[in-house]
Amino acid sequence: MNNILKETLTDLEKTQKEFWNVSVQTGNFLNMLIKMNNSKSVLEIGTSNGYSGLWLLDALENTKGHLTTIEFYEKRQSVAIENYNKCGFNGKYTALQGSATDVIKAFSPDKKFDFIFIDANKREYVEYYELLKSHLTDRAIIAADNVNSHREKVQTFLDAICSDEDFQTEILDLPAGLSVSYKLK
Repeated sequence: MNNILKETLTDLEKTQKEFWNVSVQTGNFLNMLIKMNNSKSVLEIGTSNGYSGLWLLDALENTKGHLTTIEFYEKRQSVAIENYNKCGFNGKYTALQGSATDVIKAFSPDKKFDFIFIDANKREYVEYYELLKSHLTDRAIIAADNVNSHREKVQTFLDAICSDEDFQTEILDLPAGLSVSYKLK
């Protein structure tokens, strides 16, 4: 991790409550998961100011991968893009703006991801999951934040993915709660 990235992450940690950023522990864990799975095509739903995306992009430096990130609010996405470019990630990401469900519905059928991180509209988690199942590679990982802190809002998602025989899921006691689901085939 380069110094500019470290400094930017430290600065953004001060805005965690304002921008609903993941915790340092969650960012580090996602970074490690991408490296362990050698993920190359990563989708992030909920860019915010780019904090989690920086953790993802840092891991993708190791795997030589690419980040696609979706953000509803243009102002937040602009901040994220500025942070990505400041840290030297120009050309290593695609930033899409709009409703995540609309953006996902517009993906071509052959668009595939081997890692998905969900941290957006909690009530839509189940819809993201349903829309993205056909866009997953074998052995893909879906990680979803806030599954403990917003349990009531994400329960339909958890019920769906935990009962899906194509996935093995565990809920981790990281700050806010993180579900990690591994596509078995």
